[in-house]
Amino acid sequence: MTDSITFIGGGNMATAIIAGLAGKGAAGEHIEVVDPSDDAHGRLAGRFGVTLRRDLAHAHLGHTVILAVKPQQIPEIARQLAPRLGERLVVSIAAGIRVADLGRWLGGHQRIVRTMPNTPAMVGAGITALYAPPAVSAAERSRAEAILRAVGAAVWVPEENQLDAVTAVSGSGPAYVFYFMEALEAAAIAQGLAPEVARQLALQTFVGAARLALESGEEPATLRSRVTSKGGTTERGVAALESAGVRDALATAVAAAERRSRELGDELGALP
Repeated sequence: MTDSITFIGGGNMATAIIAGLAGKGAAGEHIEVVDPSDDAHGRLAGRFGVTLRRDLAHAHLGHTVILAVKPQQIPEIARQLAPRLGERLVVSIAAGIRVADLGRWLGGHQRIVRTMPNTPAMVGAGITALYAPPAVSAAERSRAEAILRAVGAAVWVPEENQLDAVTAVSGSGPAYVFYFMEALEAAAIAQGLAPEVARQLALQTFVGAARLALESGEEPATLRSRVTSKGGTTERGVAALESAGVRDALATAVAAAERRSRELGDELGALP
């Protein structure tokens, strides 16, 4: 990738993307990071050969500008960027910031791609959903996608409001998975297994099942039925889960997270 990139914000997600880009051959000389914190400079200095700057006033700004700061910081940063953007592509990984609001703060700029990555991006196993308005060209969409694919898979959604559902599923999803890991580990310990054995069994079961589902290409329901022998232990366990309403509880959790995502979008959009 020869296009230059400027990251506004050098936190964990920005660092993960930079590491992913470096792993795919991107040269650090084409990457600029703007962050005032000593922590970010200490984490990035010397690792990838990127250019570090403390403030926007001294930034050169690459072909693509990635907003990787807290959502509440976006309005002020956008106003500082607006006079200098020109035809640059802006990619936002700030949760909850809608394209219309970002465009307003950027003085009417329309070349914006909004994305929703998740935390497994930090180990190169993320999934990012992207949305772009019609003003973004096919080449710019490809550029944004290539950047986010450096840390995992990527999918496009046709409507921006679908990002609220994405946030509820894959954005919040790792927490649901960790919750189930905790519960499975605790259940294993309750059955008399040593804590270190319980943890290894729980974590590797999730890793292996996810890998099998990805690599087989089969429906999760099909894979589940294959493990569930008639009259066996798995059938009894799954029946207990169904009786406890676990499936409905998960649907309720996703719906609650989706509602909160919409609320946050409204709250952030009200920022001056």
